[in-house]
Amino acid sequence: MAKLSGLWDGMDGNEGAMVKAGGSAAEFSKLLADLFGGLLTDTPWEDFLRGLALHLDGTYATLILTMPGTRKPGTIVTPDADPQTSEDYAESFFASDPFKGLPEGKVLSFSDFVQGAARTSDFWRDFLEAAGGDQILGVDLRFDSGFEARLRVTRDRSRHDFGAVERDALQALVPHLRHAIQLFERLQASGAEHGVYRGVVEQMGVAAITLDHDGKVIRTNAVAERLLAEEDGLTLAGGRLRLAAGSAHRTLEKLLKLLSAEADPAAAPPQRFRIERPSGRRDLGVVAKAVTTPAFMRGGKGAALALFISDPGQDAAPDPEAIRDLFQLTRMEAMLAAALAGGGSLVEAADRLGIAHNTARSHLRSIFAKTGARRQSQLVHLLHAGMTELGGSST
Repeated sequence: MAKLSGLWDGMDGNEGAMVKAGGSAAEFSKLLADLFGGLLTDTPWEDFLRGLALHLDGTYATLILTMPGTRKPGTIVTPDADPQTSEDYAESFFASDPFKGLPEGKVLSFSDFVQGAARTSDFWRDFLEAAGGDQILGVDLRFDSGFEARLRVTRDRSRHDFGAVERDALQALVPHLRHAIQLFERLQASGAEHGVYRGVVEQMGVAAITLDHDGKVIRTNAVAERLLAEEDGLTLAGGRLRLAAGSAHRTLEKLLKLLSAEADPAAAPPQRFRIERPSGRRDLGVVAKAVTTPAFMRGGKGAALALFISDPGQDAAPDPEAIRDLFQLTRMEAMLAAALAGGGSLVEAADRLGIAHNTARSHLRSIFAKTGARRQSQLVHLLHAGMTELGGSST
């Protein structure tokens, strides 16, 4: 922070007027709070970009997340900008923008980077003139997964161009921005994977219920909500899960008690039991798996136990498309896996799909390689058991 303060102390009068005393430790701290705190909101980046524009006395700040070589940006965020200008850039000018491909992690200005014919291009004439000029400060960051982030801060032509002070101030933020984008990437990937898993579990007709250490329900999927609404074997009482069969409920309470005392929940094997239903319908099958969390999160309101409940009376044949998405199978491999999960032998599945037995055997070997299953019975069990079995069968 002393280095930043020194930057502001060394400014001449014009530069000091441009940056609005923006180098205080409090303002820098606020920027970082907005940068990382925004990742947990529904509108990540917006507060940070507003604060950054103010920090550098800019008009707007923009973040673009994209794959190189594409003609349209994957994500573009410019808080408070004219929506039409942003749309025009994304649709018509993004691909021809000459201010890209900057040296990785180095802050540069448009005027330093773009020279010669680019200054008479359509981008210059049609977009920058409409947007207010070429006073742009930028940095490009590239990541191992292949995408890149472009951060741009702009001023309209009524103000002085960005100088060394603003470049140095933005450069000081680059390491923090890199970490924030990496965290954002992981959160987005985790959310996408969770969505796939949740969808597949529901396609398989498996109810998923997550409990805390007190037996309170934290999360449910749509299948679980339907079972709870039926109140036939399991209900909610004061937010806690109640099982109608006394023996099943005692088993559940015992599991929760053991998890509260267990030093390492990951060491607890999955537990299986059944829930009798007052209606006389077939028993519900339950697989209970401890939720593995860091030691400091164990106890209290944290997730402790995941229940995966199957209804034998429900038609829950796996959906080939869901299987394909989850395991990255080909369409025919997914259809074969779904056919095997529905019962019957490999020969019967091949006949049903109209393919040769040798072809089906070849597809099955590929399915084994992609799913981690070693034999057909294990594959069928994996497909029907849902998320609980997915984690344990890939080793």
